[in-house]
Amino acid sequence: MRHGGQILVDGLKANGVSRVFSVPGESFLAVLDGLYASDIRNIVCRHEGGAAMMAEAHGKLTGRPGIAFVTRGPGATNASAGVHVARQDSTPMILFVGQIARADRDREAFQEVDYRAMFGPLAKWVAQIDQSERIPEYLARAFHVAMSGRPGPVVLALPEDVLSARAEVPDLAPYVPPLSAVAPSSVAAIAEAVAQAERPLVVAGGTIWSQEASDDLARFAGNWGLPVAVAFRRQGHIDNVHPAYVGDLGVGMNPALGHALEQADCILSLGSRLGDTLTRGFELMDPVRPHARVIHVHPSPEELGHLWRADPGLVADPREVLAGLALLPARRRWDEWSEQLRKVYERWSIPKATPGDVRMEAVIRWMSDNLAPDAVITNGAGNYATFIHRYFRFRKWNSQIAPTSGSMGYGLPAAIAAKLEHPERTVVCVAGDGCIQMTMNELSTAAQYGAAVIVLVANNGRYGTIRMHQERSYPGRVSGTDLASPDFAALARAYGGHGEIVTHQDQFAPAFRRAEMAGSLAVIDLKLDPEALTAGATLAETRAAGEAMQRRA
Repeated sequence: MRHGGQILVDGLKANGVSRVFSVPGESFLAVLDGLYASDIRNIVCRHEGGAAMMAEAHGKLTGRPGIAFVTRGPGATNASAGVHVARQDSTPMILFVGQIARADRDREAFQEVDYRAMFGPLAKWVAQIDQSERIPEYLARAFHVAMSGRPGPVVLALPEDVLSARAEVPDLAPYVPPLSAVAPSSVAAIAEAVAQAERPLVVAGGTIWSQEASDDLARFAGNWGLPVAVAFRRQGHIDNVHPAYVGDLGVGMNPALGHALEQADCILSLGSRLGDTLTRGFELMDPVRPHARVIHVHPSPEELGHLWRADPGLVADPREVLAGLALLPARRRWDEWSEQLRKVYERWSIPKATPGDVRMEAVIRWMSDNLAPDAVITNGAGNYATFIHRYFRFRKWNSQIAPTSGSMGYGLPAAIAAKLEHPERTVVCVAGDGCIQMTMNELSTAAQYGAAVIVLVANNGRYGTIRMHQERSYPGRVSGTDLASPDFAALARAYGGHGEIVTHQDQFAPAFRRAEMAGSLAVIDLKLDPEALTAGATLAETRAAGEAMQRRA
């Protein structure tokens, strides 16, 4: 006889879970008791949003569901931000939420929430376990749903009396992925469709990927002379130094690459949903007036035909498809088209000088040139991230961990999860001064568990992305976008870490090396010129463009 918390923990162990992220609550005390001698490491976070984001990042890093535990009511609502990231980023994740006792249901009891209603639009599956004997059954299904088809988040509510009750029930066998073999005829059909194109473009995306898939993609593209673009924040899907790589589609994309997407007569989408972010709000590709043939490979049947008529479409693991394509002899080559797009990418990645004594383009390029190929770069949301997209050359799969959902505050929790999973790798969180302050309390989590992350704060004293849009739409009418910030370096030292302020460009490299040598969490506060608004335009230029638009209107 085991109590429900122990049954649940034993089921997690059976599924290979070695680390969970949580903020403790009285609603799941039995789970905490089950974790006591379980050998599962419980990373106790400072906010449920941070815990959920760490779990989501763990899912990205491992391809297995990241696990988070939060308490009922406020804990669940706080954690919803991470569930949203997992949904939009197609990341496997399981969030366990404490719940009121079953006898008090529907009485608006303390912190009572209907989690099916709350998380229904955010998660792949939401359920409540109302019988201790059925915990193994629900857990097995949760792993299956989180990892099948298009991966995503599952939410399970745990009534406290179900967790404390005892039951005699066997553990179920761990989740086993379904067979993923792809028929040779399907791979041949894709190759035949590509061979008919005059200006094909391969788009690699999604979370179902691996280093082997990255290598196979490079081999396939190299053999056929094909250009490869990647989906938003999937730049680690292929070595950016490879001559086939032509850039990333998404926020801050190279306008010339966007034009190439318009020119392409065939898009081979491998794992990507080809949504609005990649197509600039469907301006570059219009589902109503499609201009290109779309060959769509995606693990979920619901995605084929969702936006684009797939011709052909294949419900499959893109890794398996790439393994087949990499072995096929080339039917033809598109060297001129591919070389043209590669030259466009290389021109785009030449740093464009921004104002100020510390320049983000120089910071990012230095890291690109000096960090090990397996270094992990994380970020949240903000204009600072476009410098990463444009100037950092990712060499390995899983070296870029960032939210395609555009969630602020993500970078620090993700970096902590990455460092805990890969303590031997350099992990750098790049965050704006607004972005970092959304989850800055997780520096305490990093300190407690020895996660020696390096945080670069792009500090320009404002919510830069919103200020950019503000100047474009209402030039000169600044409202609600200025920020006051603490001494970030002193805050790092207060947590027992290393902290420095960089005010001139020549200070950055030595400061970064000292942060590496510190062996603890480190924060480098980069004092940026507020005039350096984006990677492509200054504040004055952005305002002038907005004023010109207003005059034309």
